[in-house]
Amino acid sequence: MSSWTSPASIAIKDRMFRALAVLRWVLLLNTVALSIYRADSFQRPVAGAACVVAMVLWTGFTTWAYAEPRRRTFRLLAADLALAIAMLLVTPLVKGDGFSASLPGYWVMGALFAWAVHYRALGGLVAGTLLAAADLSQRQDIGQSDYGNAFLLIVGGLIVGFMCDSLQQMATERDVAERSAAMAAERARLARVVHDGVLQVLALVQRRGRELGGEAAELGRLAGEQERVLRELIRAQEAVTTVHGDEIVDLASELARLERGETVTVATPGTAVELPAATAYEVVAVARACLDNVRRHVCEDAPAWVLLQAFPDRVELSVRDDGPGIPAGRLEEAAAQGRLGVSESIRGRIADLGGTSELVTGPFGTEWEFAIPRPVLGSSA
Repeated sequence: MSSWTSPASIAIKDRMFRALAVLRWVLLLNTVALSIYRADSFQRPVAGAACVVAMVLWTGFTTWAYAEPRRRTFRLLAADLALAIAMLLVTPLVKGDGFSASLPGYWVMGALFAWAVHYRALGGLVAGTLLAAADLSQRQDIGQSDYGNAFLLIVGGLIVGFMCDSLQQMATERDVAERSAAMAAERARLARVVHDGVLQVLALVQRRGRELGGEAAELGRLAGEQERVLRELIRAQEAVTTVHGDEIVDLASELARLERGETVTVATPGTAVELPAATAYEVVAVARACLDNVRRHVCEDAPAWVLLQAFPDRVELSVRDDGPGIPAGRLEEAAAQGRLGVSESIRGRIADLGGTSELVTGPFGTEWEFAIPRPVLGSSA
């Protein structure tokens, strides 16, 4: 989950803009008070008063505009920064060439922090650099305090942007961790329910079926098969782990874990096949679902072969068995009856990854062929 679009990140940004709205009014009151106190330093008092009124009006407008996320567009932020720069540039016209304090003073920090909050470290750096350049460009003699103020604008924008970035990333990671913990707790609860109810009933049916014999024995055998399937499902759910968006894993190594003596043979390239963890684990889940179908519909010890091929732009996976094949129309019939193992566990997963699935089946056996796009690692979406 991206720290730019996650609900937790957006909530943090909303709170920051609310705090910034309060800060803007504090900075405005400071600027108005200093302008009144230093009124005799204005060579053009009317122009100075007009600038102060413009800052008051703009502060009121930005308080309303930044309150709604959909209004925080580049146009608004560009206009905010442009007005702050303009106030710095008109200072010599209002106060004269020998001015010591700029007309807006600390009021320009509102635009600086808006860029830092919205565009993070890079936005704070850009806004701080432009404001510092505008301030220094209008001064005849640059003193130590002038340089210090410009330096603080640049460094302050960068640091505030970095802190905003860190807060939003931490909020996103905390949100993911809390959801993962809640999902794990729910899986554990469901597993207990299944174990205490369904699995015990299936085990009882299996045992009584063997004791009664005849058609009941067949019913017991089917109950035993379903019990094994449910137990495998519970174990698979317990093995689910949290995957971070930037984690990379070796798909070849993950698939090699599916090998089972002479029953399941896995062939992979001699080098690592690195993929984003979320993609790799979905591919492994597809292969596992195919092998489960082999055990369920052919026989428990039926041989199966898994082949992985890696290309620069894609990976290709095939899972093959030498069973009797799938009767024509059987998959469509299963989907119509609500049994979505193939359509969801196999084809659905591959489709979500942007890949393709091809099924070849007949008396010679069944073979699934999958092609999954391979993203360029280290590139941003």
